[in-house]
Amino acid sequence: MFRRQLLRTSRAASQAIQQSPRMQQIPSSPYSSLSSRSLRASHPTAPQYFSRRWQSTEAQKAEDKPTEGGGNPAEASPEAALKQEIEKKNKEIIELKDKYLRSVADYRNLQDRTARETTNARQFAIQRFATDLLDSIDNLDRALSSVPEAAVGKSSDSATTTTSNTSSSDPNKAAASESTDAGAPNPDLLNLYNGLKMSDSIMMQTLKKHGLERFDPLERDGRKFDPNLDEATFFTKVDGKNDGEVFYTQSKGYTLNGRVIRASKVGVVKNS
Repeated sequence: MFRRQLLRTSRAASQAIQQSPRMQQIPSSPYSSLSSRSLRASHPTAPQYFSRRWQSTEAQKAEDKPTEGGGNPAEASPEAALKQEIEKKNKEIIELKDKYLRSVADYRNLQDRTARETTNARQFAIQRFATDLLDSIDNLDRALSSVPEAAVGKSSDSATTTTSNTSSSDPNKAAASESTDAGAPNPDLLNLYNGLKMSDSIMMQTLKKHGLERFDPLERDGRKFDPNLDEATFFTKVDGKNDGEVFYTQSKGYTLNGRVIRASKVGVVKNS
């Protein structure tokens, strides 16, 4: 009997506590026991936060704490991937720029080489023709130099020059003797010489327009032997001249647009 009465009393007390407005605000849990409810009701002045459930916040702090890579683990991987992609694109840009610059340099070199080859082809296209023509020019020059100055009236001594051999078998010598005996040059020989001289002058002017020029080492009082322009055929002693000077021209040299196509053949002084 005593136990039944005690049970009834406790039930009545718990119902009174539950019906109070303060205890209605506290959510009931199916796992809460009667003793805990009576304990909460027995301290009406206790703070409300005593009824809250406490839990550790270390895990949340660890999640909120930035990683050593500069961000959260979830955010680090996209940034790293983006950074790698940017570095890859930068490398590709550098490689493409290098290839572009190399292509431009190769193209410019090709342009320069093509222009140089075109210029050389235009300037030296007649080199073979000019080389074959030099023999004819040399023969014409030899024909002009073989005529003595007295025969064409260039010497003041031609009027007073006499010869004792008038019965020579050589007709050229006989004609020269007759011209000197008459005191005037042979008009036929003079006309032939002037015609050859004019032909030589016109030919050299025409060749000069195309870049072919003739040079003589003995012009302008001679000069030193130049291995780039001259070809020494012999050496000999010559009084009054220094070693290495050109004293005789066997054949003149020719240049085509500044390039030597045939060196002059000369005799060089060698006294020592």
